[in-house]
Amino acid sequence: MSTAMTFGQKQFIPTPPEKGSFPLDHEGVCKKSMLRYLNCLNDNDSNNSLCRSEAKEYLACRMENNLMAKEKWSKLGFPESNNQLEEEKK
Repeated sequence: MSTAMTFGQKQFIPTPPEKGSFPLDHEGVCKKSMLRYLNCLNDNDSNNSLCRSEAKEYLACRMENNLMAKEKWSKLGFPESNNQLEEEKK
């Protein structure tokens, strides 16, 4: 017979993700952009730096359709201007 409590162990308390929930796209609103991104990853041996435009397109679709919170591109790893891009290269 096992007991529900194990003495001497810390209780596991799950924490939510930092950015909140990431709802599934049940209606397939962003499926085309998701597939373009996944195909790009597959074609480029999972090198995501070669698929940045596809990733940005997919995230833009999710933000436009309220499937994720709207964020500044800079917070998602994308420069918002050419000046910021120049600074990141230095």
